[in-house]
Amino acid sequence: MASIVDTAVQAGTFKTLAQALTAADLVETLKSSGPFTVFAPTDEAFNRLPAGTLADLLKPENKAKLANILKYHVVAGKVLSSDIQAGDVPTVAGESIAIQVNAGKVMVNEAQVTKADIAADNGVIHVIDKVLLPKG
Repeated sequence: MASIVDTAVQAGTFKTLAQALTAADLVETLKSSGPFTVFAPTDEAFNRLPAGTLADLLKPENKAKLANILKYHVVAGKVLSSDIQAGDVPTVAGESIAIQVNAGKVMVNEAQVTKADIAADNGVIHVIDKVLLPKG
């Protein structure tokens, strides 16, 4: 198996996420032992952001803001779909995400988990269909 970052890169649908992790200097963090649970937006999810948002976030002067947004997608520990419970869950960014479970459908804030439990050496990836943006 590979790290969360390597697993996401190999999947081929997370090129934007990988690019953003590199720009925010978070690659090594997410290759560390963890474990982490990452709610990973697909390239399509990043494309749904308002025009110009991603390009703006990838600028060097916005590195801290980008890092905070990316950390808002990460929860400490390995949380498999069978362990997910509704409620507010703290992220490594310091803000909580709201998890809702309804008829087998898992929502993270406004994003839906479209694929769960992609295993990695240092945690697990759950694919989501929207980029999560912290309130702060």
